[in-house]
Amino acid sequence: MRIVVPDDFPSVFQSSAAHHRALKLGDVTVYTERGGDDPTELVRRIGDAEVVINIRSHAPFTEDVFRACPRLRMISVWGTGVDNIDLGAAARHGVVISNIPGVNADAVAEHTFALMLAVARRIPEADRQLRAGTWSKLLLTQLSGKTLGVLGLGDIGQRVAKLGRAFGMRVLAWTLRPDQGRAEALGAQPVGEEELLRSADVVTIHLRLTEETRGFLGKHELGLMKRSAILVNTARAAIIDRQALIDSLRAGAIQGAGLDVFHEEPVPPNDPILTLPNVVLSPHHASTTPEVIEAGLLKAVENIEHFVAGSPRHLVAPPQ
Repeated sequence: MRIVVPDDFPSVFQSSAAHHRALKLGDVTVYTERGGDDPTELVRRIGDAEVVINIRSHAPFTEDVFRACPRLRMISVWGTGVDNIDLGAAARHGVVISNIPGVNADAVAEHTFALMLAVARRIPEADRQLRAGTWSKLLLTQLSGKTLGVLGLGDIGQRVAKLGRAFGMRVLAWTLRPDQGRAEALGAQPVGEEELLRSADVVTIHLRLTEETRGFLGKHELGLMKRSAILVNTARAAIIDRQALIDSLRAGAIQGAGLDVFHEEPVPPNDPILTLPNVVLSPHHASTTPEVIEAGLLKAVENIEHFVAGSPRHLVAPPQ
C-alpha cells in the first residue's frame, strides 16, 4: 500500500510512533515542507497514493484533485474538520474519508477558556503595560455569574459547557441540528440562535464549517450581541463574516474577541485584525499539545488499519 502525508508542516508525523506504525501497512512518504496547499503540488505529491493522511487543513482536496488521483481510496484526517475536502467529490470518486472526533476536545476547550479569560481579564494588555513600566489598574470582567453562549454541542462544545458551569456561569446552547437532550444533560439551557446572541456575555463557536455555517455570524448576528460581550472562535474563521467582525471590533460594538483561527493562515502582516487592541490572538494551535498530537496521529493510523481490515470507522459522510 502506498501512503502519503502531503502536508506535515510544521512536522508532527515524521519519525513519530504513528509514522512507525504506518510503515507496517506499506510504503510511506512524508512531505515536511509546505506546498500541499497548492492543488498542482498536492496532486504531484499524492498522485500514486492509495491512502492519504491529511495533517493540515489547508490542503485542498477538490474535484480536480480527486480526478487526477484515480488510485486514491482513503483520506485519514488528523483532526475533526474536513472543510478542506469536497466530500461530494470524494464520494463520487469512491474515496472514504475518516476523522478522529473527540481526540482534541479537552485541549481545544481549555484553549477556548484561555482566550476567554485573556480577553475578560485583559491579560495581554496588562502584561504589555507592566513591561513598559506602567503600574495600572484595569477594569476587568468576571466570568462567574455571567452567561455563556455555546454555538454547537459536539465533543468540544460539550466540554466548554461543562467548564462554563464549573466557572459559575449560566450556560445557553444552540445547535444546528436537534440536540437530542444534550444541552439539558449538561445543565445548559437550549435556546434559539438570536436569543443566545442577545443574552450571552460570552459567545463561543464550536460548529463545523459547512456551506450552512459559512458566514453564519454576519453583520446582523454580531449586531445582536451586547456591547460588553466577548466572542471566542476556536472552530473555523469563515463561520464569521470577516469584515463584519473587524467592523464590530473597531466600533466597540462588542467588548473584544479571542481568536485561534483566521480567514488566511498564516495571517498576513497587513491584516487589520493584527491592529485591533481588543483582540487576543493565537496561531491556530488550540489542540497543539503532546497528548493530542500523539493520540491523534495514532488514531489516524488506526483508522487506516480498520479500513484495510474491511471495517472502516469514523466515516465522514457527504452533506445531504
